[in-house]
Amino acid sequence: MSTSKTNAMRILDGQHISYNILSYDHQDGKIDGMNVAEKIKRAPEAVFKTLVAHSKQNLFVFVIPVHKELDLKKAAKSAGEKKIEMLPVKDLQKHTGYIRGGCSPIGMKKLYPTFIDQPALELEAIVVSAGKIGIQLELNPRDLTQIIQAQFADLTHTA
Repeated sequence: MSTSKTNAMRILDGQHISYNILSYDHQDGKIDGMNVAEKIKRAPEAVFKTLVAHSKQNLFVFVIPVHKELDLKKAAKSAGEKKIEMLPVKDLQKHTGYIRGGCSPIGMKKLYPTFIDQPALELEAIVVSAGKIGIQLELNPRDLTQIIQAQFADLTHTA
């Protein structure tokens, strides 16, 4: 595994925010959140995926547990929009600088309005992508909100 610093790590280092690096083997192509949670031996409730959605005018970032689905109505309400939809994967790198499976909420090309699913507040640490497939960052959710100026919101479907 490459241990070179990702942009997200450099940003956290620059702000003196502590984090753990968790790496996993992605050669099998299993990079979806549930497989990643299993590979890094963390509960799915603590492993978060970064989703990018858009309204007519704006882009928004939503950070939710890997085992849940984003509720677009709740997401739109949180973002103060009438309607939002997922950003097509083909547009992800253009807007964020990241690719699918390696999209970190930290260090995107621009600081987009970001919302983290409310249950993260109850956790000591959450895991998000480090910005590269195969590398995850484990950090305090409050530190994450501080660095990306995020807000906590109710974003997911209730099971």
